[in-house]
Amino acid sequence: MEWKNNSKCAVMFSFDLDSDTTWKNGNEGYLNGEKYIKSLSIGQYGPKRAVERILNLLKKYNIKATFFVPGKVAEDNPELIKKIDEEGHEIGHHGYTHERFFDKTVEEQIEIIEKTQEIYKKIINKKAKGFRTPSGDWAIKTPKLLYERGFLYSSSMRGDDRPYNTIIENKKTNFIEIPTRWELDDYVAMAYNYFPEEPSGLDRISGYEQVLDNFTREFDGYYRYGLCFVPMMHPQVIGTPGHIQILEKLIKHILEKNNVWIATGSEIANWYIENGEEEK
Repeated sequence: MEWKNNSKCAVMFSFDLDSDTTWKNGNEGYLNGEKYIKSLSIGQYGPKRAVERILNLLKKYNIKATFFVPGKVAEDNPELIKKIDEEGHEIGHHGYTHERFFDKTVEEQIEIIEKTQEIYKKIINKKAKGFRTPSGDWAIKTPKLLYERGFLYSSSMRGDDRPYNTIIENKKTNFIEIPTRWELDDYVAMAYNYFPEEPSGLDRISGYEQVLDNFTREFDGYYRYGLCFVPMMHPQVIGTPGHIQILEKLIKHILEKNNVWIATGSEIANWYIENGEEEK
């Protein structure tokens, strides 16, 4: 594909600011799980320390990113969400408590979607245009519910390496999917906790050079074929003093190419609606 300004490749830096929601959800399956506060602190590190470090890095390289934030995390950290927005980054929908959508009723999904949208509206005076499904898959009707409520795009699926129009009830719509892949997820590579186990069975603290090599090789492939590269990162993981060096080196690697378009999810979705049809 050829992207905006005749760019060879598109890049959407995305950060899932989950805080401790994923750990709370995971701990619920254990006896006395609410007492496992060490695991909660891993998530809390995201808004406490990591986001500021990430914002400073993005500002250094003049990059605008997309932050997918559960409503409860936004509610608990309103000043941080304002700061992200004021620095020109996009806030995307990520559920209320990072709950699984695939086992929710239509009514439950609508409540989660609308409740969280009102939280964003209260904090930054705008609703999210983008959505990333939390904790796995969505339900069959989720895309329809989002599209009916004015969402522009999702970045949830894995089945392509460029945007596409979502089919809803057998009709092509302008609800755009911007897919990503597990290979581009820092959590898969580097998240770690002794108990409850993350990853299950343990034995993974990945070498930093290996992780960087994985990301740069993936980008090189996306660049070669003119695709849309969507790293899916988590502040609690990528925002530590050591890990953020991986992100900075990845940014430098990408910027060595002078014809890469780095954009937010909404920018990519809007461009695709206007220009992407002929590329399919």
